Amino acid sequence: MNNARSKARHRKRSTVLGAGAPLAAVAALALAYGGGVLGADGGDRASAATADATDTATAQATAWAADVADGFASVESQGQKGTYGGRDGRTVTVKTAADLEKYATASEPYVIVVAAAITISPVGKEIKVASDKTIVGSGTSGQIVGGGFFLGTGVHNVIIRNLTIRDTYQGTWNDKDHDFDAIQMDGAHHVWIDHNDLRRMADGLIDVRKDSTNVTVSWNKLSNDNKAFGIGWTDNLVTDITIHHNWIRETEQRNPSTDNCAHAHLYNNYLQDDPNTAITSSYGNYSRGRTRMVLENSYFQGMKNPVTKDATATIEQRGSVFSGTSGRNESGGSAFSPKDFYAYTLDKAADVPALLKSGAGPRSSIGTAVSAKAAAATTLTVAKDGSGQYKTVQAAVDAVPTGNTARVDILIAPGTYRETVTIPSNKPHVTLRGTGSSRKDTVIVEGHAAGSTKPDGSTYGTSGSATVHVLGADSQLRNLSVTNDFDEGANQSIAGQAVALRTNADQVFLDSVIVSGDQDTLLVDGSGKRVYMTNSYVVGNVDFIFGGATAVIDKSVITLKKRWNGTSAGYVAAPSTAAANKGILINRTTISGDVTNGSFYLGRNWHAGGNAALDPQATVRNSTLSAAIKSTPWTDMGGFSWKDDRFAEYKNTGAGAGSASADRPQLSDAQAAGQEVADWLGGWTPTAG
Repeated sequence: MNNARSKARHRKRSTVLGAGAPLAAVAALALAYGGGVLGADGGDRASAATADATDTATAQATAWAADVADGFASVESQGQKGTYGGRDGRTVTVKTAADLEKYATASEPYVIVVAAAITISPVGKEIKVASDKTIVGSGTSGQIVGGGFFLGTGVHNVIIRNLTIRDTYQGTWNDKDHDFDAIQMDGAHHVWIDHNDLRRMADGLIDVRKDSTNVTVSWNKLSNDNKAFGIGWTDNLVTDITIHHNWIRETEQRNPSTDNCAHAHLYNNYLQDDPNTAITSSYGNYSRGRTRMVLENSYFQGMKNPVTKDATATIEQRGSVFSGTSGRNESGGSAFSPKDFYAYTLDKAADVPALLKSGAGPRSSIGTAVSAKAAAATTLTVAKDGSGQYKTVQAAVDAVPTGNTARVDILIAPGTYRETVTIPSNKPHVTLRGTGSSRKDTVIVEGHAAGSTKPDGSTYGTSGSATVHVLGADSQLRNLSVTNDFDEGANQSIAGQAVALRTNADQVFLDSVIVSGDQDTLLVDGSGKRVYMTNSYVVGNVDFIFGGATAVIDKSVITLKKRWNGTSAGYVAAPSTAAANKGILINRTTISGDVTNGSFYLGRNWHAGGNAALDPQATVRNSTLSAAIKSTPWTDMGGFSWKDDRFAEYKNTGAGAGSASADRPQLSDAQAAGQEVADWLGGWTPTAG
């Protein structure tokens, strides 16, 4: 931004996220391109003797295989950097129990796609899964009937996903004779159980036992069973487990029961006990032994004893909804802070039932694949070491056909790419996606500032300083970092606005990214053009989210930085919105950082070029504000009063939140109903493509 104002200062860049798991292979290693095979020997195929198992290493493009675990399964420990399953191995499709067992027990990594209802014999058999495996249902067709999976001591890096596992029930409700679980682990670590439908088993649906740790259980349906989910049962405080967005319905006990867990983080789960049914809950979430549990924003409907604890256990409970519950509802003791281990964003507890009824369980978009021919036409790979098709990101963008009508997915291997990247306006539908297990693994970085000199002797200007320019409509950035590392402290003589990411296109989707800089980090350009960011981080200090676009920052983290000389002062947002448009919406987001209390404004009104006809808008709602935010969070800019423009808050929390006043406008409930994410996006539903 070119308006005269105080300059931002630079300090050494801080770490935003915990360590993630780098992957040795790009997701596209299993793709055929242009008649060749990238990263695999085309002759290394499964034996034809197993006719029902199809080796699809060179015949399928599995975009969902780039997904990695969140929560405690993403945390580095025991020599394992996150949980990514068999993604470094071949992909096989199985339709028989023999083939499923063959690949699940193999010593090498595999992605095993279950493409049929597979009946296990004898009933109750649990297939012993080896390390480095992804077992995933193909859409909604993958089922395991009459059996389950067992993960033994030392087994690690396993994903069990998108399956229906059902029906080992032997007619005895509290069955002590048949230990037939859907998923059982004894001493395993780094396991992700996601988007499954588990029901009607003889014992428990999930058992996490014998010091198993670094487990995440997410987006599953657990139902119609005596015991849903048991954890622990040792004297050791070892188990770290995250349980989020699970729908637990019509189960009597262990919903879950956590015994001697070092860290148990439960959030956004839906526990439902319907009236007048044969199954009645005896208790809900149970913290046993010396468990340290954090319970957040869950929804308990009709449950008896919804939250219970032993005298020796702790529960920190906050934000949950209890509807028609009865009996014990307990909390007490200091547990731990989950954000010391990993980043996460809470959904509102009131939204949880609808969210999980529509989103839990197997999804048709997971476990499916496209042909190699289609992949070749729509997928490009980038790797600095030459193992991809291109060594730079811009070279891959340049290879996209002008006027392309279908999505082109550019898969970028982990590494640091020092370059500027432009997705031009005549190349829509482009996705830049890092293939590492963390947003930090793939970094695009450059250090230009507005006053930096270009090769032709001119200066870049603010918008021209961007590391990445997104000018093509329907573009996406996923699972990567974009950084401007201009050193303002060493370059005080030039204008220090230094953009990391600039968007000037409609329907730009930013999913699981880190955008990092100091002054003017994220420029959302283009009047009325829609941008949606989620599950992401934005880092900066002065006007570091700015522009005239219609932009939503949702379920993300905004990190405040000190300036280069260690002082704290800044502004989060500087909208330059046209009067007829919506501006910047910050929703369900945490704003915090290692800065002085009361040193940052939420924003100021940028009338770009002194244009009095603009009507800048910023709304910050349902967000957590740290003590760094000033008690008068909005301020003037360029001689224009912010009170003549559109600035408001709604139901924010945290030390930096405040009540309504002339200096702190708050939306009414009726006004807030017209300032939801959907109102900003105007009929556009961002979808990862």
